[in-house]
Amino acid sequence: MRVVTLIPGDGIGPEISEAVVKIFEAAKVPIEWEIVQAGAHVMEVEKTPLPRAVIDSIEKNKVALKGPITTPIGFGFRSVNVTLRQTFNLYANIRPIKSIKGITSRYENIDLVVVRENTEDLYAGIEHQIGDVAAESIKIVTKKASERIAKVAFDLAIKQHRKLVTAVHKANIMKLSDGLFLDCVRKIKADYPSIDYHEQIVDAMCMNLVMNPQKSDVLVMGNLYGDILSDLCAGLVGGLGLVPGANLGDEVAIFEAVHGSAPDIAGQNIANPTALLQSSILMLRHLNLSSYANQIEKAMMAVYEDGLYLTKDVGGEATLSSFTEQIIEKIIK
Repeated sequence: MRVVTLIPGDGIGPEISEAVVKIFEAAKVPIEWEIVQAGAHVMEVEKTPLPRAVIDSIEKNKVALKGPITTPIGFGFRSVNVTLRQTFNLYANIRPIKSIKGITSRYENIDLVVVRENTEDLYAGIEHQIGDVAAESIKIVTKKASERIAKVAFDLAIKQHRKLVTAVHKANIMKLSDGLFLDCVRKIKADYPSIDYHEQIVDAMCMNLVMNPQKSDVLVMGNLYGDILSDLCAGLVGGLGLVPGANLGDEVAIFEAVHGSAPDIAGQNIANPTALLQSSILMLRHLNLSSYANQIEKAMMAVYEDGLYLTKDVGGEATLSSFTEQIIEKIIK
């Protein structure tokens, strides 16, 4: 029995986490959950959104599943997500983007992966005021981090039998920082002769994604571009409520729903647990429990294809509970 840290999170987080737990129980997944609390809802008692108990649990178990956590905009505490990534050196953010049969969207047959460097760039958090007239943020790009994320992208392409890695950049303007990133990706590419390689300026990449998304395969990029493009790509297949996310380091892995905490619908039994469930499927494959991952994924996709028990965000009328029950029913048949 493998112990995994579960962080339910804020807003709809506890509801969708409970749905995943029930589905895992139905599939008899050999996992024991260690539940710890983080987020805005623990601030009053803990005086921090990220209590030490959360860090200790992840440190011990090495794998965590995390629901959405609220981050204030422009004030308040620093993002729990960013803090966790930096605490455990989770340098690779992986966002698979795949069309789901039964979901109406502008595109079909999309199957790509965004590989985002997760520790530096403008998200290093190095900022300062310049008097009362300006503010400055410093973009950090290092050889170590760039080569490391490039290797993740090419290794993923090999493992998943993909054919093309595209490096996304703005080296035409940021010639030193993004130029260094490209130099590093090219160096790593030399070790993977079987994988095709392409480079694309980030603005052109955005245009191509909304014109011909089926042509993209593995996209590797820095932190800021990865944050923006991964959300853009989620929109191609139906939105953030449908896609999974993984944050990987050498020792620790945290899998998470990539959407917000949606406090306006919390407690109403109408949230969609798909993003967190998809993330838990990624987690099972990471733990070499692929048979359970396949079983749960097959049941979830069957519910979507049937189209009878879809939640309101994807055009249905089903509740969170009924959607979850349908997946469980297909698992136990």
